[in-house]
Amino acid sequence: MEKLYCGVCGKKFKNSEALSQHNNSIHGLTVAAHEPKRRLATGKIVTILSIVLIVAIAGYFSISSITGRATEPGVYDEFAKCLADKGAVFYGSFQCSHCKTQKDLFGGSIEYVNYVECGPLGAPPTNKECVEAGIRAYPTWVINNIEYTGVQDLDKLSELANCPL
Repeated sequence: MEKLYCGVCGKKFKNSEALSQHNNSIHGLTVAAHEPKRRLATGKIVTILSIVLIVAIAGYFSISSITGRATEPGVYDEFAKCLADKGAVFYGSFQCSHCKTQKDLFGGSIEYVNYVECGPLGAPPTNKECVEAGIRAYPTWVINNIEYTGVQDLDKLSELANCPL
């Protein structure tokens, strides 16, 4: 059964005839001048707004994780640029959890690192550059023609490449 409410005073009615009589006698309104209002429950409004907010936040984080780029400049931009200028190269795989850990250390500054994607795990590298470099494990850094395998902390990379943090 549909519940009707007076749009002026909010009183609830069981049918439109009762609402019409109320509007006419109490508020001096005719049916044409004042149609019955149906209330959308406050709970429904809050639920809808919550869902929209959650979808917007999820979309933001999905896009930034898909692109791999932060929305603000990275803390280590200058450090990452120095590594690139010195010829340091980071070889990895998109499936490698340790490579993700290495990338996460740089945050948004990873975009300035010379990163080479070697291909899926469990198979020889598919990228010609990785094959020519003889990469056998991920992550691998090559700095001054020396290989360093595994996740390298930023202090060690700073020392190896002579780049200030």
